[in-house]
Amino acid sequence: MAYILTIDRGNSATKVDVWQEDKLLTQKLLKTPNPAAFKRVVERYGITRAIYCSVADDGSEMSAQLADLGVETLILRPDTPTPLVIDYATPATLGVDRLAAAVGAWSKFPGAEILVVDLGTAITYDRVTPDGRYIGGNIAPGVTMRLKALSAFTARLPHIPIDGDNPMWGYDTATALRSGALHGIVGELSYYRSLLTPSVKVVLTGGTSPRIFPLLDFEVSLDPHLVTRGLNAILNFNSTTDNHISADETQ
Repeated sequence: MAYILTIDRGNSATKVDVWQEDKLLTQKLLKTPNPAAFKRVVERYGITRAIYCSVADDGSEMSAQLADLGVETLILRPDTPTPLVIDYATPATLGVDRLAAAVGAWSKFPGAEILVVDLGTAITYDRVTPDGRYIGGNIAPGVTMRLKALSAFTARLPHIPIDGDNPMWGYDTATALRSGALHGIVGELSYYRSLLTPSVKVVLTGGTSPRIFPLLDFEVSLDPHLVTRGLNAILNFNSTTDNHISADETQ
């Protein structure tokens, strides 16, 4: 059975996953892309196909590195064919990580209405319709950004870490700030969910999703691998007879 490589380069780290069909076999988290690490993974699993998603660069350097290892790489772009119809007014400005997360959620819940929530540096709230249309969503500050902004734009509020007690009502300045940020996001997420059908599937991902998940009083699916799950689905979709990887997409 063939293995494929998915690479998600974010603002602070790069996730390198190996998939066998829809099964995640292994994941590495790299502070910076490391050619030696890629070489070890490629050789260990005999990988010949990969997909790259980045909010930081155009993928040309990564594609060249993997080509030297004999790996054909699909660079995910807003116009790359996916299992979803992109119903977004400015697709060229659509973040590819948002697109991949939406496809990842759809691969878990095909035919459902989905609210995809990526809780990272920024929070994205994205909607997928039951007929498979990605219709966009909203972007808001993440937890850490909120805490930093409160300190930066006020005279006396301190900068506090995200970790620590977060009661419903803060009993001192630190807990008031932390709880305001965390429970504010809970209220935000709950509001967006209330706008959709009762059967909507809510899917959480992103670095701070484990902090928000226990605070929610409704059913959600927590998937830390949602973006790379979507990348895996997109690469497989583009490897079929009707949706093959073109030369333009791998350069």
